[in-house]
Amino acid sequence: MFLHSHERHIVEKATLRCVRMAGGLFLLLVIAVASGSEAQSLPQRQLRVCADPNNLPFSNERLEGFENKLAELIAHELNATLTYTWWAQRRGFIRNTLKATTCDLLMGVPKRLDAVLTTSPYYRSTYVFVYRPENGLTVRSLDDPILRTVKIGVQLIGNDGANSPPAHALARRHIIENVVGYSVYGDYAQPNPTARIIEAVATGAVDVAVVWGPIASYFARSQPVPLVVVPVTPSRDTPTLPFVFDIALGVRRGEEAFRAELDAILQRRRPDINRILDEYGVPRVEMSEPRSAVQ
Repeated sequence: MFLHSHERHIVEKATLRCVRMAGGLFLLLVIAVASGSEAQSLPQRQLRVCADPNNLPFSNERLEGFENKLAELIAHELNATLTYTWWAQRRGFIRNTLKATTCDLLMGVPKRLDAVLTTSPYYRSTYVFVYRPENGLTVRSLDDPILRTVKIGVQLIGNDGANSPPAHALARRHIIENVVGYSVYGDYAQPNPTARIIEAVATGAVDVAVVWGPIASYFARSQPVPLVVVPVTPSRDTPTLPFVFDIALGVRRGEEAFRAELDAILQRRRPDINRILDEYGVPRVEMSEPRSAVQ
């Protein structure tokens, strides 16, 4: 059938409109594909962790610490690439890392650390006594009379030799002359500087040491002689001098959304976190203890 000229004109216009619409649809498809490709090429989320490169059992540059393992778990949960800002945990550590925004997460801080926003705690640990069983010691309390006659190693914190809770507690009891201080920093040019106080117990340089539990337990099992590791009791010497501490993750103040993400991970993966802590022998006090017993 033949069309009249005006009918052919109408058909041609309709055909042209369809072609243009099809071309527009094609263009939209091209834009959508390009946009999708661009979205796929966006950088993956990064989990930037602030950590000490020489601080086992917590962290080191070889990623051998339990905080390294926890950081890997969290990065996996966030579908993020894990990166580190390495800085020795000395005076100015938080100022030069988290507050300088070179990193975003501290792996192990006291729950009540005012300088940062903290998550719910993921473990609670305690100071412990460390001694050789061959010496016949059964120390459990800082009030044990034997502590007045044996040589005691204690940890000193800070470049100014600030005292740890056990050092303060011993000083309150006038146990001073037989106390030997070991800096938690030690000789930082050597690996594992916090191990020196445990090595001192193993070699007999001191008879008993009072040490933060994760450090004591981790290094005690690698000594050439058996060592006893038992919690200091009670968990608090005075209302302001605890020996038990809740340990949490730390983020910058104001980053509540990030903290909420981390809290959800800590809750969801708690069995796996506990397995990591068990692998490193971290001594733990039950989290169900009264809150008044911790700092």
